[in-house]
Amino acid sequence: MAEVIDGKAVAADVIAKVTSASSDLAASKSVTPGLAVIIVGEDPASQVYVAAKSRTAKECGFNSLQHTLPADTSEAYLIDLIEVLNHDRTIHGILVQLPLPDHIDAGKVIQAIAPEKDVDGFHFVNVGKLGTGELETAFVPCTPAGSMLLIERVRGKDLSGLNAVVVGRSNIVGKPMANLLLAANATVTVAHSRTKNLPELCRGADILVAAVGRPEMIRGEWVKPGTTVIDVGINRIAAPERGNGKNRLVGDVAYLEAADRAGAITPVPGGVGPMTIALLMANTLTSAYLASNLPRPQF
Repeated sequence: MAEVIDGKAVAADVIAKVTSASSDLAASKSVTPGLAVIIVGEDPASQVYVAAKSRTAKECGFNSLQHTLPADTSEAYLIDLIEVLNHDRTIHGILVQLPLPDHIDAGKVIQAIAPEKDVDGFHFVNVGKLGTGELETAFVPCTPAGSMLLIERVRGKDLSGLNAVVVGRSNIVGKPMANLLLAANATVTVAHSRTKNLPELCRGADILVAAVGRPEMIRGEWVKPGTTVIDVGINRIAAPERGNGKNRLVGDVAYLEAADRAGAITPVPGGVGPMTIALLMANTLTSAYLASNLPRPQF
């Protein structure tokens, strides 16, 4: 049976390091990391996510600001607010919660955030830095960055000689994940739902990252014995065994099947999920350190 990679424990370790480093920054430079979160509209899931981010920021000792805007907020107003935050020296991270209302161009809004405050890692400058291996000053999207930390806990930082397969090609997870693995010297293949002979390709992986958004698509027989499996998927499916109308969360990997063959595997929930907010805090702290001309913290 595979080693279960405990994302909650690793995330807690990251948060503890962030909290300690935040305290050190306040003592040495009189600087408190500042995170501004903007939410437009009343999407229930977004409100839950934003509340969790704001709460964790405060726990880390950050200055946490939340701008809650009505759904009919204009694109121009939102961009003007971002511009104000770009010039606010007490704010080191700016996060606009997605999705945005249909009348607002999310791409335009994201590109309005100053790259050095883009703690979500979506600005073209940060995308380009990651793609060219400039990791010292790049901000990497939080989910792949967290996934990479989980891989490092099992395989170490140098992945030379290992084959990695990423199933998924999104800008938020798949592509940055592939670039992180390349930077760690893995031999990387990016696959997706339309890839020919996908099961065979997956069976060649020493590290298999599933980020395709299809519940339990990756079957156990696709996993080579000893493989490290990182399941980024979060899918809600019907669970009639729990009662009428009940459901449960599953990943993109058929967990029980894969766990019989993998060397290590992340569960869903409790694997990659907790890492996302932890890495948002790490990115915000990093921004504050870089703005203070201090070396990038390591996690």
